[in-house]
Amino acid sequence: MKRIALGIALVVSAALPSIALGQSCNAGGAPANCNVPGSVSITTGRVVRLLMSNGSTALAAPTTADFDAGFNSTTGPSLTISANAPWTLYIRANSALWTATTTSPGAPARANKPAGDLNWSTAALGPFAALTTSDANLVTGTATASAATTLYFQTLYDWAVDTPGNYSLTVVLTLTAP
Repeated sequence: MKRIALGIALVVSAALPSIALGQSCNAGGAPANCNVPGSVSITTGRVVRLLMSNGSTALAAPTTADFDAGFNSTTGPSLTISANAPWTLYIRANSALWTATTTSPGAPARANKPAGDLNWSTAALGPFAALTTSDANLVTGTATASAATTLYFQTLYDWAVDTPGNYSLTVVLTLTAP
């Protein structure tokens, strides 16, 4: 009796639809075709890329005319942004003061040269904005394979306080796609 009940249970279960973990099919004869529908899925996150033509920019050394004008200008790096969503590129100084190294005996380098003595713009003739330690919106855009811009700098000079020396300032660029 157990064999008959087991045999009937097997026949009944084979006749019922089943939930399969995978799908398969069998085909015979010529031509033999077998199609099994399937699906794939992917979750694509936000992807951004910032390419910079140069990792550092040597600012133009000031001349007497630059000191008289109060500034000089330097073309900075070219920036290329790629993003699959709207994006914003920010700029800021890594510190409030330039790093200063004395180069002339008896004339110490200006240890308190503020980051704001470096102005930036995305246009050669400005308008220029003073660099701060807070993120400032440099440029924004929509999803793109390649958005290019050039960074321009103006360095401010004052006869009375900008003494000889080597000066450097780290500029931080941050690309986000919020």
